[in-house]
Amino acid sequence: MAPFQTNEELISTGIKQFNVLLDQQVFSDPLIPEEGMVTVVDDWVNLYINYYKPLVLGGQQEQDKTLQELQQELKTLGSQFLTKYRTFLKSRDHPNSEPPSS
Repeated sequence: MAPFQTNEELISTGIKQFNVLLDQQVFSDPLIPEEGMVTVVDDWVNLYINYYKPLVLGGQQEQDKTLQELQQELKTLGSQFLTKYRTFLKSRDHPNSEPPSS
């Protein structure tokens, strides 16, 4: 990967790559419970932050600001993905969402 000229390029690339990851997800059996998917998405966000951290330009304050902005953008995308996943689970009437029978 070519070095980034600006932190904005880094953020833009991170967002694009994270979107590709989210778009590649296929919801199929066995389904992951919603809580598990939240953990997976959080892990993906952390993975991307750790990947881009050494590539951020500037002084410590600028680096921190850039990583914070990237993390917020990824969390927003992750939240949208989780909303879509939640809707999918409800549409499937997934057993984890049904109350136990007595």
